[in-house]
Amino acid sequence: QLQLVESGGGLVQPGGSLRLSCAASGLPLDYYAIHWFRQAPGKEREGVSCISNSDGSTTYADSVKGRFTISRGNAKNTVYLQMNSLKPGDTAVYYCAADLMFCRSTPHEYNYWGQGTQVVVSS
Repeated sequence: QLQLVESGGGLVQPGGSLRLSCAASGLPLDYYAIHWFRQAPGKEREGVSCISNSDGSTTYADSVKGRFTISRGNAKNTVYLQMNSLKPGDTAVYYCAADLMFCRSTPHEYNYWGQGTQVVVSS
């Protein structure tokens, strides 16, 4: 059974940076497509970025393109989300999700989730 644990969240000023980590126990994470989602209070969970398990291709939501970067760690059991130029609108709980096949379109299609890490962007 795959277990995911997110870390790296916190309070940061607008324009600052954070790096989130998604660590796994079980199979190495490079077997899985990994998708970062976020959920702000009162809003639906939305996709942020995904990295494929087949060719390493990546996708980003328009709202984070050019600011966020998803990558796999050298240890193969961690996926990172580097977040730069953070804005108050990025405030949310960030979750990672995994799929053995490919990046899915909606959160409902994922079976494996972490517990989330809170990101607050505020001055």
